[in-house]
Amino acid sequence: MNQELSMNANKLVAFLQKPTSEFTKADIISFIQQNDIRMVNFMYPAGDGRLKTLNFVINNQAYLEAILTCGERVDGSSLFSFIEAGSSDLYVIPRFRTAFVDPFAEIPTLSILCSFFNKDGEPLGSSPEYTLHKASKAFTDVTGMEFQAMGELEYYVIAPDTGMFEATDQRGYHESGPYAKFNEFRTQCMSYISQTGGQIKYGHSEVGNFTLEGYIYEQNEIEFLPVPVEQAADQLMIAKWVIRNLGFKYGYNVTFAPKITAGKAGSGLHVHMRIMQDGKNQMLKDGILSETARKAIAGMMELAPSITAFGNTNPTSYFRLVPHQEAPTNVCWGDRNRSVLVRVPLGWAAKKDMCTLANPLETESYFDTTQKQTVEMRSPDGSADLYQLLAGLAVACRHGFEIENALELAEKTYVNVNIHQKENEDKLKVLAQLPDSCVASADCLEQQRAIFEQYNVFSSAMIDGIIRKLRNYEDKTLRADLDGKPQEMLDLVHKYFHCG
Repeated sequence: MNQELSMNANKLVAFLQKPTSEFTKADIISFIQQNDIRMVNFMYPAGDGRLKTLNFVINNQAYLEAILTCGERVDGSSLFSFIEAGSSDLYVIPRFRTAFVDPFAEIPTLSILCSFFNKDGEPLGSSPEYTLHKASKAFTDVTGMEFQAMGELEYYVIAPDTGMFEATDQRGYHESGPYAKFNEFRTQCMSYISQTGGQIKYGHSEVGNFTLEGYIYEQNEIEFLPVPVEQAADQLMIAKWVIRNLGFKYGYNVTFAPKITAGKAGSGLHVHMRIMQDGKNQMLKDGILSETARKAIAGMMELAPSITAFGNTNPTSYFRLVPHQEAPTNVCWGDRNRSVLVRVPLGWAAKKDMCTLANPLETESYFDTTQKQTVEMRSPDGSADLYQLLAGLAVACRHGFEIENALELAEKTYVNVNIHQKENEDKLKVLAQLPDSCVASADCLEQQRAIFEQYNVFSSAMIDGIIRKLRNYEDKTLRADLDGKPQEMLDLVHKYFHCG
């Protein structure tokens, strides 16, 4: 028995003794039969960014074989705004590699993510999942390398305030109990997410915590490990579903909203990326950031204004993207710098075996720490369409390999100071700014849409729909309009409290 597979939290991996990428229909049927699974759920992301569910009772093996082979028919016009009711039928077909045992179901249930297909049996060109697939493929076709990603999922847990062991306002970073109240909730979420196949790096409490009108608001974060970009989106989508369901079970309210209230830290969805070739991380060369990494960063610098159209999708998103909130406002990048748009995190490049320094009994390990180096995009938030966002980032990083002056652009946008400090205001003036509203973000996407539509990655219908949705908010002057109006700000937050 493979010890690594046996330790996997996903029950199918441990039972079948094979990685998810090798799951077949026969494997799924075998697991269902031998583990007394009574129901199957098909799950798929719709235009509102949430997972939808279709339930099946397993009547007999023939019926099980039929649904796993043929999928089922759904009403596309109720799932996506760009599909008309007159020709709305779509197929949903399960992707076996995504199967997991539902951790919440009282009746033993197997859930599987699905892909959308049109009446001709072809992948639906404007579906979020297929858009990401095309973006990933185009990246590999152009560069010969694989695009990987991971997300930092920030969220607030809200529950009645007991008045015991009160935490320090806005000082919750890595806090322990009893000052952090929801550590056990977070670890239970992590356990369930792992059972669904999520590859988790770690979890912790975050900066944001405060009390308001008799309730505790505590910010937490669950961060993932880098995996192929399509898998990364699936994991984040399921993780949000798990956190919300467990919150409902505990009687907690949970929100991924980018803004909670005036003057308090909002929740971002930072995305780390790395580029792989033959199993090796290409982000470093000779201990410093490689040309490969800098070209990818250049692509993100050029397309950053329009990436907000995928990653910051409602008016409250732009109340988070303001100075002094550890959120970016300008198009720039830097090392270990949380005031920039793209950050190069500390990457174990010290060339010292810190483990032996901390533990003198250990011998030198020669661990390959280059695999840990990533770059981090800091503008997105919990309102993002996960598939569109990661597709947009894959397009941007690919674009960096296609522009002639990529390394020059990277050099011009590099900063090594906190750009929001007064002594650095001259540097701030020469940097492009991120959009300040949904309307401005839509305008940026309109200007740069051809790059996203290249290689047929984003369909014109999808781009049109995103632009239309953003412009319909009519929020061009909203930040200024609500300045000094806290109650109106809270009303806006409440309206978009359960976004994404």
